[in-house]
Amino acid sequence: MKVTTPGTEDVKEQGSVFHRLHTGTGAFDIVGKRSRFYIALGLLVLICIGGMGFKGFNLGIDFVGGTQLSMPAVGAQGPIQPDEVEDAFAEAVGHPPATTQEVGSGANRSIQVRATSLSVDEVAAAKQEIYQATQPLAANGQPSEAVISDSAVSGTWGGEITQQALIALAVFLVLVTIFLAFYFEKWMAVAALVALVHDVVITMGIYALVGFEVTPSTVIGLLTILGFSLYDTVVVFDKVKENTRGLLSLTRRTYPEAANLAVNQTLMRSINTSVIALLPVLGLLIVGAGMLGVGVLRDLGLVQLVGMLAGMVSSIFLATPLLVDLKMREPKYRAHAAKVEQRRARAAGRETGEEVAEQQQTEEPKPPVAAGAGAKRPAARPAGKAQRPSGKKRR
Repeated sequence: MKVTTPGTEDVKEQGSVFHRLHTGTGAFDIVGKRSRFYIALGLLVLICIGGMGFKGFNLGIDFVGGTQLSMPAVGAQGPIQPDEVEDAFAEAVGHPPATTQEVGSGANRSIQVRATSLSVDEVAAAKQEIYQATQPLAANGQPSEAVISDSAVSGTWGGEITQQALIALAVFLVLVTIFLAFYFEKWMAVAALVALVHDVVITMGIYALVGFEVTPSTVIGLLTILGFSLYDTVVVFDKVKENTRGLLSLTRRTYPEAANLAVNQTLMRSINTSVIALLPVLGLLIVGAGMLGVGVLRDLGLVQLVGMLAGMVSSIFLATPLLVDLKMREPKYRAHAAKVEQRRARAAGRETGEEVAEQQQTEEPKPPVAAGAGAKRPAARPAGKAQRPSGKKRR
Protein backbone atom coordinates (compact mmCIF):
# COMPACT_ATOMS: atom_id res chain seq x y z
CA MET A 1 0.00 0.00 0.00
CA LYS A 2 1.43 3.32 -1.06
CA VAL A 3 1.19 6.07 1.53
CA THR A 4 1.55 9.58 0.15
CA THR A 5 0.89 12.59 2.32
CA PRO A 6 -1.73 14.86 0.71
CA GLY A 7 -0.16 17.85 -0.95
CA THR A 8 3.17 16.12 -1.52
CA GLU A 9 2.42 14.13 -4.66
CA ASP A 10 4.80 16.25 -6.73
CA VAL A 11 7.46 16.83 -4.05
CA LYS A 12 9.75 14.22 -5.57
CA GLU A 13 10.03 16.42 -8.62
CA GLN A 14 10.92 19.55 -6.63
CA GLY A 15 14.51 18.90 -5.60
CA SER A 16 17.24 16.47 -4.70
CA VAL A 17 17.21 13.89 -1.95
CA PHE A 18 18.99 16.28 0.42
CA HIS A 19 16.42 18.99 -0.25
CA ARG A 20 13.59 16.58 0.56
CA LEU A 21 15.40 15.47 3.72
CA HIS A 22 15.66 19.03 4.99
CA THR A 23 12.12 20.07 4.09
CA GLY A 24 10.50 16.96 5.62
CA THR A 25 7.34 17.24 3.52
CA GLY A 26 6.55 13.52 3.46
CA ALA A 27 8.12 12.70 0.10
CA PHE A 28 9.72 9.46 1.35
CA ASP A 29 7.16 6.67 1.48
CA ILE A 30 8.57 4.80 4.49
CA VAL A 31 5.33 3.59 6.06
CA GLY A 32 3.87 2.53 2.73
CA LYS A 33 6.88 0.32 1.98
CA ARG A 34 7.09 -1.16 5.45
CA SER A 35 6.78 -4.74 4.20
CA ARG A 36 10.18 -4.45 2.53
CA PHE A 37 11.76 -3.14 5.70
CA TYR A 38 10.16 -5.91 7.76
CA ILE A 39 11.68 -8.53 5.45
CA ALA A 40 15.14 -6.93 5.43
CA LEU A 41 15.29 -6.43 9.20
CA GLY A 42 13.80 -9.87 9.81
CA LEU A 43 16.53 -11.53 7.73
CA LEU A 44 19.19 -9.57 9.61
CA VAL A 45 17.72 -10.67 12.95
CA LEU A 46 17.67 -14.31 11.81
CA ILE A 47 21.33 -14.08 10.78
CA CYS A 48 22.26 -12.62 14.17
CA ILE A 49 20.28 -15.26 16.06
CA GLY A 50 21.99 -17.93 13.97
CA GLY A 51 25.39 -16.43 14.80
CA MET A 52 24.60 -16.48 18.51
CA GLY A 53 23.22 -20.01 18.34
CA PHE A 54 25.80 -21.73 16.16
CA LYS A 55 28.97 -19.70 16.68
CA GLY A 56 28.30 -18.48 20.20
CA PHE A 57 30.13 -15.81 22.16
CA ASN A 58 33.82 -15.55 22.84
CA LEU A 59 33.51 -15.14 26.60
CA GLY A 60 36.48 -13.64 28.41
CA ILE A 61 38.04 -15.09 31.50
CA ASP A 62 36.01 -12.61 33.55
CA PHE A 63 32.99 -14.78 32.77
CA VAL A 64 34.41 -18.29 32.49
CA GLY A 65 37.40 -17.92 34.82
CA GLY A 66 41.01 -18.74 33.96
CA THR A 67 44.61 -17.58 34.04
CA GLN A 68 46.13 -14.62 32.29
CA LEU A 69 49.81 -14.08 31.52
CA SER A 70 51.13 -10.68 30.49
CA MET A 71 54.59 -9.70 29.25
CA PRO A 72 56.39 -6.97 27.23
CA ALA A 73 56.30 -7.35 23.46
CA VAL A 74 60.05 -6.64 23.08
CA GLY A 75 62.71 -9.33 23.61
CA ALA A 76 66.45 -9.67 23.32
CA GLN A 77 66.09 -10.59 19.64
CA GLY A 78 63.65 -7.77 18.81
CA PRO A 79 59.86 -7.56 18.76
CA ILE A 80 58.09 -10.63 20.10
CA GLN A 81 55.30 -12.09 17.97
CA PRO A 82 52.15 -13.52 19.58
CA ASP A 83 52.68 -16.78 17.69
CA GLU A 84 56.01 -17.35 19.46
CA VAL A 85 54.37 -16.92 22.85
CA GLU A 86 51.47 -19.18 21.91
CA ASP A 87 53.80 -21.97 20.73
CA ALA A 88 55.89 -21.74 23.89
CA PHE A 89 52.78 -21.87 26.09
CA ALA A 90 51.46 -24.94 24.26
CA GLU A 91 54.86 -26.65 24.60
CA ALA A 92 54.87 -26.13 28.37
CA VAL A 93 51.21 -26.84 29.21
CA GLY A 94 50.27 -29.32 26.52
CA HIS A 95 47.45 -27.31 24.93
CA PRO A 96 47.23 -23.88 23.27
CA PRO A 97 45.81 -20.88 25.16
CA ALA A 98 42.32 -19.57 24.60
CA THR A 99 43.54 -16.26 23.17
CA THR A 100 46.86 -14.57 22.53
CA GLN A 101 46.79 -10.93 21.56
CA GLU A 102 49.04 -7.90 21.35
CA VAL A 103 47.80 -4.74 23.05
CA GLY A 104 49.13 -1.21 23.35
CA SER A 105 51.50 0.61 21.02
CA GLY A 106 55.10 1.78 20.99
CA ALA A 107 56.98 1.26 24.23
CA ASN A 108 53.74 0.19 25.94
CA ARG A 109 53.17 -2.80 23.70
CA SER A 110 52.53 -6.03 25.55
CA ILE A 111 51.28 -9.53 24.88
CA GLN A 112 48.45 -11.11 26.85
CA VAL A 113 47.81 -14.82 27.02
CA ARG A 114 44.48 -16.06 28.37
CA ALA A 115 43.82 -19.70 29.12
CA THR A 116 41.72 -21.91 31.31
CA SER A 117 42.58 -22.17 35.00
CA LEU A 118 46.13 -23.44 35.48
CA SER A 119 47.79 -24.92 38.53
CA VAL A 120 50.77 -23.28 40.18
CA ASP A 121 53.16 -25.75 38.54
CA GLU A 122 51.64 -25.18 35.11
CA VAL A 123 51.94 -21.43 35.48
CA ALA A 124 55.60 -21.71 36.49
CA ALA A 125 56.34 -24.07 33.58
CA ALA A 126 54.60 -21.76 31.11
CA LYS A 127 56.46 -18.69 32.32
CA GLN A 128 59.82 -20.47 32.14
CA GLU A 129 59.19 -21.82 28.63
CA ILE A 130 57.99 -18.44 27.36
CA TYR A 131 61.03 -16.71 28.86
CA GLN A 132 63.47 -19.12 27.24
CA ALA A 133 61.75 -18.77 23.83
CA THR A 134 61.34 -14.99 23.74
CA GLN A 135 63.76 -13.44 26.30
CA PRO A 136 61.49 -10.44 27.21
CA LEU A 137 63.30 -7.31 28.31
CA ALA A 138 62.80 -5.59 31.67
CA ALA A 139 62.82 -1.82 32.24
CA ASN A 140 66.64 -1.86 32.56
CA GLY A 141 66.98 -3.40 29.10
CA GLN A 142 68.02 -6.84 30.34
CA PRO A 143 66.06 -10.10 29.82
CA SER A 144 64.15 -11.14 32.91
CA GLU A 145 61.56 -13.80 33.69
CA ALA A 146 60.07 -11.52 36.36
CA VAL A 147 58.46 -9.30 33.71
CA ILE A 148 56.07 -12.17 32.88
CA SER A 149 53.19 -11.65 35.27
CA ASP A 150 50.25 -13.94 35.93
CA SER A 151 46.79 -13.44 37.40
CA ALA A 152 43.88 -15.74 38.14
CA VAL A 153 40.30 -14.66 37.58
CA SER A 154 37.29 -16.44 38.95
CA GLY A 155 34.26 -16.90 36.72
CA THR A 156 32.04 -16.06 39.68
CA TRP A 157 32.80 -12.37 39.30
CA GLY A 158 31.75 -12.38 35.65
CA GLY A 159 28.60 -14.29 36.54
CA GLU A 160 27.70 -11.68 39.14
CA ILE A 161 28.22 -8.92 36.57
CA THR A 162 25.95 -10.72 34.12
CA GLN A 163 23.27 -11.23 36.76
CA GLN A 164 23.34 -7.57 37.80
CA ALA A 165 23.20 -6.49 34.15
CA LEU A 166 20.14 -8.66 33.50
CA ILE A 167 18.40 -7.27 36.58
CA ALA A 168 19.18 -3.72 35.45
CA LEU A 169 17.88 -4.52 31.96
CA ALA A 170 14.62 -5.95 33.33
CA VAL A 171 14.03 -2.93 35.59
CA PHE A 172 14.83 -0.59 32.72
CA LEU A 173 12.34 -2.29 30.38
CA VAL A 174 9.58 -2.24 32.99
CA LEU A 175 10.05 1.46 33.74
CA VAL A 176 10.23 2.30 30.04
CA THR A 177 7.01 0.39 29.35
CA ILE A 178 5.17 2.22 32.12
CA PHE A 179 6.46 5.61 30.95
CA LEU A 180 5.56 5.06 27.30
CA ALA A 181 2.13 3.64 28.13
CA PHE A 182 1.22 6.70 30.22
CA TYR A 183 2.92 9.40 28.17
CA PHE A 184 1.95 8.02 24.77
CA GLU A 185 -0.25 4.92 24.57
CA LYS A 186 0.00 1.15 24.80
CA TRP A 187 0.71 0.51 21.11
CA MET A 188 3.57 3.00 21.13
CA ALA A 189 5.02 1.23 24.15
CA VAL A 190 4.78 -2.12 22.38
CA ALA A 191 6.39 -0.80 19.19
CA ALA A 192 9.21 0.89 21.14
CA LEU A 193 9.98 -2.31 23.10
CA VAL A 194 10.05 -4.38 19.89
CA ALA A 195 12.52 -1.89 18.38
CA LEU A 196 14.59 -2.04 21.58
CA VAL A 197 14.75 -5.84 21.49
CA HIS A 198 15.71 -5.62 17.81
CA ASP A 199 18.66 -3.35 18.65
CA VAL A 200 19.91 -5.66 21.41
CA VAL A 201 19.64 -8.78 19.23
CA ILE A 202 21.42 -7.11 16.32
CA THR A 203 24.23 -5.85 18.54
CA MET A 204 24.75 -9.18 20.26
CA GLY A 205 24.56 -11.05 16.96
CA ILE A 206 27.17 -8.86 15.29
CA TYR A 207 29.41 -9.28 18.32
CA ALA A 208 29.09 -13.05 18.08
CA LEU A 209 29.77 -13.08 14.32
CA VAL A 210 32.82 -10.82 14.60
CA GLY A 211 34.20 -12.96 17.43
CA PHE A 212 35.31 -10.19 19.74
CA GLU A 213 35.82 -11.25 23.32
CA VAL A 214 32.90 -10.51 25.61
CA THR A 215 34.11 -8.58 28.63
CA PRO A 216 32.42 -6.49 31.35
CA SER A 217 32.99 -3.49 29.08
CA THR A 218 30.82 -5.19 26.47
CA VAL A 219 27.97 -5.54 28.96
CA ILE A 220 28.29 -1.89 29.99
CA GLY A 221 28.28 -0.78 26.36
CA LEU A 222 25.20 -2.89 25.65
CA LEU A 223 23.29 -1.16 28.45
CA THR A 224 24.30 2.30 27.25
CA ILE A 225 22.84 1.83 23.77
CA LEU A 226 19.37 1.18 25.19
CA GLY A 227 18.96 4.80 26.18
CA PHE A 228 20.08 6.07 22.77
CA SER A 229 17.74 3.73 20.91
CA LEU A 230 14.81 4.70 23.09
CA TYR A 231 15.53 8.42 22.77
CA ASP A 232 15.42 8.31 18.98
CA THR A 233 12.16 6.34 19.00
CA VAL A 234 10.51 8.71 21.49
CA VAL A 235 11.39 11.70 19.29
CA VAL A 236 9.61 10.14 16.32
CA PHE A 237 6.63 9.02 18.39
CA ASP A 238 6.21 12.50 19.86
CA LYS A 239 5.87 13.89 16.34
CA VAL A 240 3.42 11.12 15.44
CA LYS A 241 1.34 12.04 18.49
CA GLU A 242 1.33 15.69 17.43
CA ASN A 243 0.32 14.91 13.84
CA THR A 244 -2.49 12.53 14.84
CA ARG A 245 -4.10 14.71 17.52
CA GLY A 246 -7.80 15.03 16.61
CA LEU A 247 -7.26 12.92 13.50
CA LEU A 248 -10.54 10.98 13.76
CA SER A 249 -12.62 14.17 13.52
CA LEU A 250 -10.97 15.15 10.23
CA THR A 251 -10.87 13.53 6.81
CA ARG A 252 -7.77 15.10 5.33
CA ARG A 253 -5.34 12.22 5.87
CA THR A 254 -5.29 8.70 7.30
CA TYR A 255 -3.27 7.51 10.29
CA PRO A 256 -0.58 5.87 8.10
CA GLU A 257 -0.19 9.12 6.15
CA ALA A 258 0.12 11.20 9.31
CA ALA A 259 2.69 8.78 10.74
CA ASN A 260 4.66 8.79 7.49
CA LEU A 261 4.72 12.59 7.57
CA ALA A 262 6.04 12.48 11.16
CA VAL A 263 8.87 10.14 10.15
CA ASN A 264 9.83 12.48 7.30
CA GLN A 265 9.74 15.51 9.57
CA THR A 266 12.13 13.89 12.08
CA LEU A 267 14.28 12.01 9.56
CA MET A 268 16.98 14.66 9.25
CA ARG A 269 17.09 15.11 13.02
CA SER A 270 17.59 11.39 13.56
CA ILE A 271 20.41 11.28 11.02
CA ASN A 272 22.16 14.34 12.47
CA THR A 273 21.86 13.03 16.04
CA SER A 274 23.25 9.64 15.07
CA VAL A 275 26.17 11.10 13.12
CA ILE A 276 27.17 13.40 15.98
CA ALA A 277 26.89 10.55 18.49
CA LEU A 278 28.93 8.18 16.31
CA LEU A 279 31.90 10.52 15.91
CA PRO A 280 33.33 9.98 19.43
CA VAL A 281 32.59 6.26 19.14
CA LEU A 282 34.64 6.11 15.96
CA GLY A 283 37.35 7.95 17.87
CA LEU A 284 37.32 5.19 20.48
CA LEU A 285 37.71 2.54 17.82
CA ILE A 286 40.31 4.27 15.65
CA VAL A 287 42.46 5.97 18.28
CA GLY A 288 41.84 3.91 21.40
CA ALA A 289 41.65 0.44 19.89
CA GLY A 290 43.48 0.86 16.59
CA MET A 291 46.37 3.16 17.45
CA LEU A 292 46.77 2.65 21.19
CA GLY A 293 45.61 -0.96 21.23
CA VAL A 294 43.45 -0.64 24.34
CA GLY A 295 41.21 -3.70 24.31
CA VAL A 296 38.64 -2.21 26.69
CA LEU A 297 38.01 0.71 24.34
CA ARG A 298 37.68 -1.67 21.41
CA ASP A 299 35.02 -3.71 23.17
CA LEU A 300 33.14 -0.61 24.27
CA GLY A 301 33.46 1.12 20.90
CA LEU A 302 32.20 -1.79 18.79
CA VAL A 303 29.10 -2.45 20.86
CA GLN A 304 28.18 1.24 20.88
CA LEU A 305 28.80 1.67 17.15
CA VAL A 306 26.59 -1.26 16.19
CA GLY A 307 23.94 -0.39 18.78
CA MET A 308 23.61 3.24 17.70
CA LEU A 309 23.31 2.34 14.04
CA ALA A 310 20.71 -0.31 14.86
CA GLY A 311 18.82 2.20 17.03
CA MET A 312 18.65 4.77 14.25
CA VAL A 313 17.44 2.20 11.71
CA SER A 314 14.83 0.68 14.02
CA SER A 315 13.32 4.03 15.06
CA ILE A 316 12.72 4.96 11.41
CA PHE A 317 12.06 1.70 9.59
CA LEU A 318 10.63 -0.51 12.34
CA ALA A 319 9.06 1.31 15.29
CA THR A 320 6.75 3.68 13.40
CA PRO A 321 5.67 1.20 10.68
CA LEU A 322 4.92 -1.36 13.39
CA LEU A 323 2.93 1.27 15.29
CA VAL A 324 0.86 1.89 12.15
CA ASP A 325 0.07 -1.81 11.78
CA LEU A 326 -0.97 -2.04 15.43
CA LYS A 327 -3.17 1.07 15.24
CA MET A 328 -4.86 -0.03 12.03
CA ARG A 329 -6.07 -3.15 13.81
CA GLU A 330 -8.57 -0.94 15.65
CA PRO A 331 -11.94 -0.60 13.86
CA LYS A 332 -12.20 3.16 14.38
CA TYR A 333 -8.99 3.83 12.47
CA ARG A 334 -10.01 1.50 9.66
CA ALA A 335 -13.39 3.22 9.44
CA HIS A 336 -11.67 6.61 9.43
CA ALA A 337 -9.39 5.52 6.59
CA ALA A 338 -12.45 4.40 4.61
CA LYS A 339 -14.09 7.81 5.13
CA VAL A 340 -10.96 9.57 3.89
CA GLU A 341 -10.88 7.40 0.77
CA GLN A 342 -14.59 8.01 0.11
CA ARG A 343 -14.15 11.78 0.42
CA ARG A 344 -11.23 11.68 -1.99
CA ALA A 345 -13.20 9.54 -4.42
CA ARG A 346 -16.12 11.99 -4.39
CA ALA A 347 -13.76 14.92 -4.85
CA ALA A 348 -12.05 13.14 -7.73
CA GLY A 349 -15.46 12.38 -9.28
CA ARG A 350 -16.53 16.02 -9.10
CA GLU A 351 -13.31 17.17 -10.66
CA THR A 352 -13.66 14.61 -13.43
CA GLY A 353 -17.28 15.69 -14.10
CA GLU A 354 -16.34 19.35 -14.27
CA GLU A 355 -13.52 18.62 -16.67
CA VAL A 356 -15.84 16.62 -18.92
CA ALA A 357 -18.45 19.40 -18.90
CA GLU A 358 -15.87 22.03 -19.76
CA GLN A 359 -14.53 19.86 -22.53
CA GLN A 360 -18.02 19.37 -23.97
CA GLN A 361 -18.69 23.10 -23.90
CA THR A 362 -15.53 23.91 -25.77
CA GLU A 363 -16.08 21.18 -28.34
CA GLU A 364 -19.90 21.75 -28.96
CA PRO A 365 -20.46 22.70 -32.71
CA LYS A 366 -22.30 25.98 -33.60
CA PRO A 367 -25.55 25.79 -35.72
CA PRO A 368 -25.13 26.61 -39.47
CA VAL A 369 -26.03 30.12 -40.66
CA ALA A 370 -28.54 30.35 -43.65
CA ALA A 371 -27.88 32.54 -46.69
CA GLY A 372 -29.06 36.09 -46.24
CA ALA A 373 -29.55 35.58 -42.59
CA GLY A 374 -27.12 38.35 -41.91
CA ALA A 375 -29.19 41.02 -43.82
CA LYS A 376 -31.07 43.56 -41.79
CA ARG A 377 -34.83 43.07 -41.86
CA PRO A 378 -37.31 45.95 -41.65
CA ALA A 379 -38.99 46.43 -38.40
CA ALA A 380 -42.38 44.80 -38.11
CA ARG A 381 -45.34 47.19 -38.57
CA PRO A 382 -47.41 47.60 -35.44
CA ALA A 383 -50.62 45.63 -35.56
CA GLY A 384 -53.99 47.41 -35.53
CA LYS A 385 -52.94 50.46 -37.58
CA ALA A 386 -54.43 50.89 -41.12
CA GLN A 387 -52.20 51.68 -44.03
CA ARG A 388 -52.47 55.34 -45.07
CA PRO A 389 -53.11 55.85 -48.84
CA SER A 390 -50.32 57.58 -50.68
CA GLY A 391 -52.34 59.24 -53.51
CA LYS A 392 -54.74 62.32 -53.57
CA LYS A 393 -58.28 61.98 -52.34
CA ARG A 394 -60.75 61.54 -55.14
CA ARG A 395 -63.80 63.48 -55.26
